[in-house]
Amino acid sequence: MPKIMKKVTKKNILFVIIFIVLGLVVSQISISPIVGSKQSFTPFEFLGPTSGMFLGAWPGAISVFFVKLFSFLLGHQPFDLITFVRFFPMMLAAIYFGIARSKKLILAVPLLCMVLFMAHPEGGKAWYYSLYWLIPVICFFKKDRLILNALGSTFTAHAVGSVAFLYAFNLPALVWIGLIPIVFMERMLFGVGIWVTYLAINTALDRLIAIRKISILETFVNPRYVLSRNFFRLNA
Repeated sequence: MPKIMKKVTKKNILFVIIFIVLGLVVSQISISPIVGSKQSFTPFEFLGPTSGMFLGAWPGAISVFFVKLFSFLLGHQPFDLITFVRFFPMMLAAIYFGIARSKKLILAVPLLCMVLFMAHPEGGKAWYYSLYWLIPVICFFKKDRLILNALGSTFTAHAVGSVAFLYAFNLPALVWIGLIPIVFMERMLFGVGIWVTYLAINTALDRLIAIRKISILETFVNPRYVLSRNFFRLNA
């Protein structure tokens, strides 16, 4: 048993290292600016949450933390408030994406964010903005569907990031109201991006196992989410 556990641990460490390196690479590519800061969204918004499924909820979150940390250190970014608050949304997105449906405690995150947003003087004036965070609550109960899991994950990250920015920078209500249509398009894109990223990597790993007999990868493949006719009928 100890030898088996040691082997599994080595495989996990190897995949964590690969994930961190890949995460660092895609983190250097800008997609769109973040309102209220000089930083930008990157393709890591798609890749980061998938670590929760590949590695497990908490190991995935820790991997995301190290990607963010190394990206900060290697990029010579100033350690300001924006950098600090951006560490956590993606970590919680990874936990949401990877956690079992029986672990309902994760639902406290978007619900608490709603309360905190409405309790803020500026947030209270734009309280309906926080209704977006009912999406991860609703999606959670059907998270076996990959697209719903992806949407719940990205809106969890959005909830945490929005509340952090609200309290850190006191953005006025008009800003939040103006962001409502933008958030819809942005998070739909991120949700589909997470869905495609996980499906592509999971399917590629499954093909490598079948063609190249790379059994070390079997731990990380979820057969429910391999591209097939049954996938679109039952699990998409």
